[in-house]
Amino acid sequence: MTICRKYEFFFLAVFLNSSFAFSQILDKITAGEIHGNFQTDVQYYNEDTIIGAAAVPEKMLMNGFSNIIYSNKSFSAGIRYESYLNALQGFPEGYRGNGIPYRFATFSNEKLTITVGNYYDQFGSGLIFRSYEERGLGYDNAMDGIRISYQIYKGVNIKGIVGKQRRYFDYGEGIVRGADLELNVNEIFDSLANAKTRVILGGSFVSKYQIDQNSQYNLPENVGAFAGRLNVIRGRFNLYGEYAYKINDPSADNGYIYKPGEGLLLQGSYSQRGLGISLAVKRIDNMSFRSDRDAALMELQINYLPAFTRQHTYNLLATLYPYATQPNGEMAFQGELIYKLKKGSPLGGKYGTGILINYSMANNIDTILLNDETNDRMGYKSDFLKFGDDVYFRDFNVEISKKFNKKLKGIFTYANVAYNKDVIEGKVDYGIVYADLGVADITYKIAKKHAIRGEIQGLFTDQDQGDWATVILEYTRSPHWFFAVMDQYNYGNPKAEKRVHYYYASFGYTRNASRIMLSYGRQRAGIFCVGGVCRNVPASNGITLTVTSTF
Repeated sequence: MTICRKYEFFFLAVFLNSSFAFSQILDKITAGEIHGNFQTDVQYYNEDTIIGAAAVPEKMLMNGFSNIIYSNKSFSAGIRYESYLNALQGFPEGYRGNGIPYRFATFSNEKLTITVGNYYDQFGSGLIFRSYEERGLGYDNAMDGIRISYQIYKGVNIKGIVGKQRRYFDYGEGIVRGADLELNVNEIFDSLANAKTRVILGGSFVSKYQIDQNSQYNLPENVGAFAGRLNVIRGRFNLYGEYAYKINDPSADNGYIYKPGEGLLLQGSYSQRGLGISLAVKRIDNMSFRSDRDAALMELQINYLPAFTRQHTYNLLATLYPYATQPNGEMAFQGELIYKLKKGSPLGGKYGTGILINYSMANNIDTILLNDETNDRMGYKSDFLKFGDDVYFRDFNVEISKKFNKKLKGIFTYANVAYNKDVIEGKVDYGIVYADLGVADITYKIAKKHAIRGEIQGLFTDQDQGDWATVILEYTRSPHWFFAVMDQYNYGNPKAEKRVHYYYASFGYTRNASRIMLSYGRQRAGIFCVGGVCRNVPASNGITLTVTSTF
């Protein structure tokens, strides 16, 4: 009897102590914040032989995800649940099923930040390392490992990363390691704290490790890349430059040659009220950098090579002939002028007029092929400062934005494009497409919360699929409802049976941070690009439901 009571007392003490400890933990958890977001895209597919939309065995496909993040002072942690049952057409086949491919925990204070698990980051402009996500493209090269960032001294920051890259619901076999050092000169030296000129220096190193399982080429298992950057800011002027060098990296992208890679970016800008000017030049030579040398398409890319082209938003401009960066070699240039004609001037009118002029170009690099047997598979040599003769892309565009009165405003765009389908899309003997494009985008405010927008687009070319036209009509009742109808017509196609109307209608409802949209119609086959990274989108016909929410 006494023994039983002793045990009862012991268990009661343990229970009370554990309950107290658990309540303390619970109090700490509830003291933090939980937030996140949710999105699902569901599409029901119809077969449509007229536009080449094939039958989908499942009839209905779905992409969905939700981020859930907990934060409490210096600590945060989160997960992302993803579901592809099965993935929408045009997304990589590797996205199939359900899982939690992204989870992390981060501790940070004034000088130190440590992340374990998954993370995104980038060094400089990303020439040798950028881990990021473009959900609309199905692109995600999230790192899985450890990242540490530390402020050694004021104005001196160092960052280190190690891990593997996401490959759908798995990870690539290669290991990526890197370090980045950034020096803010004006913060380091007190005497320069108030100087008109601000200088920021940076340097990076990234290496990948992958076992050589191909005895034919004696491939390097460790491949390193270096980059240095300089950013100078003085008043309204901003100058940025970055140079990257990658040692020999034989891969499927470059035909397993041993030539080193190089990349150079130079960007300058000037801005003041009513005026903005930017110029940029880029040289890329053999700069494909993947954690798996045999990977292709969008898989396991360690670095990011930006496309120096304007990111158009109108569908004919954005989806028919977008440019994708050529990692094996390109020289590119982009210039942009933004000017606001003053209010009250003869051309500016009562409300002023905005003018944007943009020009971008990309050519091949000048190369001389080498004999692989006598030059150790170096592939070619190239003059660093010389443009090649082959045109990859040209885009000259002008945009005028004008407010006519309190109710009526418009945006008018013209673009002239040259697009090398052989290079950008991998066609054979197709050549360059030359096209002129025009857009008129008019918005009329009917009443305080009611607006109607009309959009007319035209594309004119003697090559490829001929002329196109798009008409869009959209009605918005703020802040909740919107309705839109669209017809895209390939009226100038040389083949009569290909002159098809791509009709599309959608409506949606928004409340606070949640939105639901339902749409139906045809989707033209084409290329969808964001920032120079692209994926092919097949033709489709069906109903699409999209639900998004943030909490």
